[in-house]
Amino acid sequence: MDAVYRILGLPLGYVMWACYQIVNNYGLALFVFTLIIRAILFPLSLKQQKSTIKMQLLKPQMDELQAKYKNNREKLNEEMMKLYQKEGYNPASGCLPLLIQMPILFGLIEVIYRPLKHILHLPADIIINLETIAQSLHPDKIRNLGGLNSAQITVIQDVQAGNAAYNAAGAGIVRQISDFKLDFFGMNLGEIPQLGMFGDILSGIWNPVLLIPIISGISALLVSVISMRVMPSTENTGANASMKGMMYTMPIFSLFIAFQVPAGVGLYWCYSNLFAMAQSLILNKYYNPKEMAEKARAEHAERQEQERLERIEAKKRAKEKGEETEQKSMSQKEINRRKLAEARKRDAERYGETYVEVTDEDLR
Repeated sequence: MDAVYRILGLPLGYVMWACYQIVNNYGLALFVFTLIIRAILFPLSLKQQKSTIKMQLLKPQMDELQAKYKNNREKLNEEMMKLYQKEGYNPASGCLPLLIQMPILFGLIEVIYRPLKHILHLPADIIINLETIAQSLHPDKIRNLGGLNSAQITVIQDVQAGNAAYNAAGAGIVRQISDFKLDFFGMNLGEIPQLGMFGDILSGIWNPVLLIPIISGISALLVSVISMRVMPSTENTGANASMKGMMYTMPIFSLFIAFQVPAGVGLYWCYSNLFAMAQSLILNKYYNPKEMAEKARAEHAERQEQERLERIEAKKRAKEKGEETEQKSMSQKEINRRKLAEARKRDAERYGETYVEVTDEDLR
């Protein structure tokens, strides 16, 4: 797992380093970092929105197929695939932004756990020595997460607290670490929020870092609520239950993760949720799935009515054509009748025979 963190954290580390060089503040650097990531992912989010709309446009046809082949699952799947291929729709395309978010989160965790490497760019051998000192001084304080540990964050906190144990690394290194700003509005972004801190509140001790997990969970819930409101309603109770389950699961997941990692990760999640809300409002103004679904249903109903009228008109034309053909056929029959009657009259006069009326049998 540590190798995964390192691989994902390498490119993101350079992005975070560049952000810190611009603003020289860890909290603001995370803001700029989140803005850049959201901008990079925006085309995928737009594609996801269009995919949702495409699905709503196809829903009337999908409902017809489900009603037609409700007792033949294999045929239904086959016809669904044909419909997807015909319309150029990929049901899995809407999941891509969500899948990409996880590697970014893992990479960011690596960056935040190892700021000496990714942001200060200290030599590897010096980092190892500093981590060794931190682990010897605080064997119970340093927490581990899938191969990562908070040793580098502990080094920063110790150096900035004036701990002389790290002076052997050199005055330049100590000064560089001392100047590194992990605080943001009174919150130590290198600190890991813990549930036990709520007990301190009762004792009159308030640690503002507790706000980050709380804001993270609330903002995740708001993102889910906004997404639910703009999505068109569906009669599929299973789909409704799944969407409602996600609406409550994601905030709980955000809250849980924010209590397991340094506050900087939780702050990133807060920023990301705020950007997601703004992005959702903007996209839904121009690409609103609910409005598109209503428009699709109206167009489908109008198309069905038009097809019904065309079928009625086609039957009417077919009937008129049949009657016209019958009339033509009867006219020809009458002509033949008259010709045969005239011929019989001539023969009757010529040979003195009795004239016999022409019957239908004679015309066959």
